Amino acid sequence: MSLVVTGATGQLGRLVVEGLLAAGVPAGEIAAVVRSEEKAAGFAARGVELRVADYSAPESLAAAFRAGDRVLFVSGSEVGQRVAQHRAVIDAAKAAGVALLAYTGVLGGPDADFTLADEHKVTERAILDSGLPYTFLRNGWYHENYTGMLAPVLEHGAVVASAGEGRVASASRADYAAAAVAVLTGEGHENAVYELSGDEAWSLAEYAAEVARQSGKDVVYRAVTPEQNREVLAGAGVPAPFVDVLVDVDAAIERGLLARRSGDLARLIGRPTTPIADAIAEALK
Repeated sequence: MSLVVTGATGQLGRLVVEGLLAAGVPAGEIAAVVRSEEKAAGFAARGVELRVADYSAPESLAAAFRAGDRVLFVSGSEVGQRVAQHRAVIDAAKAAGVALLAYTGVLGGPDADFTLADEHKVTERAILDSGLPYTFLRNGWYHENYTGMLAPVLEHGAVVASAGEGRVASASRADYAAAAVAVLTGEGHENAVYELSGDEAWSLAEYAAEVARQSGKDVVYRAVTPEQNREVLAGAGVPAPFVDVLVDVDAAIERGLLARRSGDLARLIGRPTTPIADAIAEALK
């Protein structure tokens, strides 16, 4: 039996593997499912088993899992292609007889009525239909979705969005990774659903003010209409299909869908979630 992390060289998966090692899990009991052995060479050098597979190549997934494995299934990043990819992963996990399939979905699950959630909802349904023991890790928004865009914010002195006065209960990517580590290494998580979000919900106006305070620069929140937001995003070179996704997410934020706080994340990781101010400070370094 191994603790298996798919997408292990991605931003979240890499943190989970590092978290397992830091928690004292022997490297030989960890398996990293990757598309490129080269990118995962650092893990291999530390004794982590590499299993090469690609969500888009179902035949490769047969070697990704073993009977009794506890698997963190990190959702794919290719929006629009994930239903077929995720079904292939689920089929391979079932054929192997894994002991647990923990899936990283989206906050709200079936109640998340925005486009970005659609493929996650189909995936959760497919996991339920498979009969596999599961854990749904319904991740909310990441701090890094905003702090990763600090350069243009500082350049233009504005956070531009069509989210109105909506609030976001985000947490750091490391917080969500720690929750996955807790599930993989703990007991009693079979067939559990966790709604994961930060302890505090903040508005974009508050975010802009905190960026201004820490950077010493003038930064404001500029609330725009969805149509204006589309123009801004398109002008910044965002691909057309993803423009619609981002504008739709802002509408969900305005409706309060990403402000939900259950406390599940803090309970799983055994500490408060990382404040957005800390994430801003880290990004400004």
